[in-house]
Amino acid sequence: MSELRELADRFDVVLKNKNLEKYTYTLSKSEKQEMNVEGGEFKLMRTVFNNNASLSVWLGTKVGSVGGNDLSGEALEKLADDGIAAAQSADEDPCHDFGPDQGKDVFWQGVREPDMDLFLERVKEFLAAVAKEFPKVKVMMAMASYDRWNWISRNTNGTEFEGFGGQYSFVIEISAGEGDKTTGIDGAGFTTKDLSKPFMEMGDIRQHLIDLQNSIDTKSVEGKFEGTVILTPGCASQFISMIVSNYMGDGVIINGTSQWLDKVGEKVADEKLTIALNPFDERIVMGERGTQDGYRSEAVTLIDKGILKMHRLGLYGSKKTGRPLVKNSGWDLVVEPGDQSLEELIASVDKGLIMGSFSGGHPGANGEFSGVAKNSFLIENGKVKHAVSETMVSGNLGEAVKRIRGISKEQLIDGSTVVPYIAMDGILISGK
Repeated sequence: MSELRELADRFDVVLKNKNLEKYTYTLSKSEKQEMNVEGGEFKLMRTVFNNNASLSVWLGTKVGSVGGNDLSGEALEKLADDGIAAAQSADEDPCHDFGPDQGKDVFWQGVREPDMDLFLERVKEFLAAVAKEFPKVKVMMAMASYDRWNWISRNTNGTEFEGFGGQYSFVIEISAGEGDKTTGIDGAGFTTKDLSKPFMEMGDIRQHLIDLQNSIDTKSVEGKFEGTVILTPGCASQFISMIVSNYMGDGVIINGTSQWLDKVGEKVADEKLTIALNPFDERIVMGERGTQDGYRSEAVTLIDKGILKMHRLGLYGSKKTGRPLVKNSGWDLVVEPGDQSLEELIASVDKGLIMGSFSGGHPGANGEFSGVAKNSFLIENGKVKHAVSETMVSGNLGEAVKRIRGISKEQLIDGSTVVPYIAMDGILISGK
């Protein structure tokens, strides 16, 4: 029996002694073996342990949720009392609930025993490769960690899920400069269970280094025009997150402000676009196995060849609206690739941008967005011309996904998402 399972058994006794008829909780223990590099030198190597407990308690139709990071007997006793107090002060709402009995299961994911010697060698290899191949780029910070954890989740309907997992993570902060000219700070990273490839070839690390080195000299975009924006995979993930939140999420469906409120089964995007949340995709290192609502996680397709298949409603949103529940609360994003290479997408653009990231406020209820294009490059007559500065982009999310020029064959696989480049027409680009 695992140590965490023994703690869960003791917590069950505590909760039953409080005469609680309905509750759900998750306990977890994690270990991080971390290496930090600053200015090309190893500055820190340490192991950090962390505990976590979360509990939701029902008193009739009132629910109270609390959490903490102490798993001692005294702390769990207090957590139960705090949960009761939180429920007593909550508003009545019969829509708060969790799923029926899902049975018992144990999930094993990722890599359980790390090869820290090889991990260290891969970090050193990466730093040497940057110095050789990208002399204008400075690795300001690199954090390499192996994370291992065990979690257990139980509820009074009988569900018991326990998970064991481990993964390697690598994150960098980089800048570039030449003479008096410098870039801003950029970042990239990935998670993996496989150390067989150099880190330079993982995720989109190399592309970030290339783009940053090419961003030392920037020029302003002249004037204002409507053009094509090619979203890098990282930026595409940003936009898809905004689309899901603005048109499919619990909040906008519950309050009725979604412009896709009654569009399930209808075409809402170009037929080239298919968006799924798939925690079981072999390219996802640590996909979700149990949802926040106490269900077994399922792979779901939100948009299939442009057709809206479902809203992304959790149990509360489903009960509140009477609409179907989605048994997936993670962000294991998988976007289907297209039939064009990135080079072909660029060649098809008369005037526009490759946009590395977007900095702006949350879109309005109507889908209107506006913000700054970061880490971006001007395209003219099918050629990448130069890095740009002080460039604004604006448009409408709903219209943009209907005007998809193309989707790349290439996909970013970073251990958490699988996303291609996406080119969208009709975006307003504003320079000086």
